[in-house]
Amino acid sequence: MKTGRPPKYKTIKELQEKIDGYFELIKNEEKAHPTLTGLALHLGFESRQSMYDYEKNEMFSYTIKRARTFIENVYENHLLKPGCATGAIFALKNFDWTDKQEFEHSGGVKIIRDDIE
Repeated sequence: MKTGRPPKYKTIKELQEKIDGYFELIKNEEKAHPTLTGLALHLGFESRQSMYDYEKNEMFSYTIKRARTFIENVYENHLLKPGCATGAIFALKNFDWTDKQEFEHSGGVKIIRDDIE
């Protein structure tokens, strides 16, 4: 595991090769699933937040977002398997999924009272 400064990727290709390496590593491990923290550590970051900060770099934004979407897709597919939903739901909430409905009301309410003189 790397320590010290955050990684400095010079090209999109270099970053993509490192991301591909992570997914290959996971594919070869029995019962392993890709995770955001696993990806962040493999890329040399000390936290998910550091990876998210790196994602703000316009040059690397698409590449990191696509890798995150791939991981999100893995968890989404787990929702379809019997007995696997709880962990997948928790993980998807970290991708800003929500299991509540939000309603937005617009317009006003007019109250007419006839008991006021």
